[in-house]
Amino acid sequence: MSSQCYPVAMDLGVCQLRNFSISFLSSALGKESASVRVDNSSSGASVVAIDNKIEQAMDLVKSHLMYAVREEVEVLKEQIKELIERNTQLEQENNLLKTLASPEQMAQFQAQVQTSGSPTGTAQPPVPAGPSTQSSGTSA
Repeated sequence: MSSQCYPVAMDLGVCQLRNFSISFLSSALGKESASVRVDNSSSGASVVAIDNKIEQAMDLVKSHLMYAVREEVEVLKEQIKELIERNTQLEQENNLLKTLASPEQMAQFQAQVQTSGSPTGTAQPPVPAGPSTQSSGTSA
């Protein structure tokens, strides 16, 4: 089978997809594969039949790709949902820790953030200074 392929990437891709489609149809149709072969002396009707089969194969490939994409979108939506839930949980935890921290601990933390650039760097977490700096009567 010889078909003209173009050096432009898009045209080359279409040409390759068309060749793949013919091969795919040949294997899928079994005995009918003889009608899929390109014959230089074929009439216009057989060319139309071949084009129709190529179009059917491309539609089949498209439907499989769309199904795979839909599955991937569902997985990604679930991951986004889990990440949003985790983010919300961490924000609530952060707000709780901010309310429970003493002003001295917050000042020490801010100083560490400014010097290291991030709170999760090599800086150590603030250590409670003693009973006078902890909040009284508050429990989580």
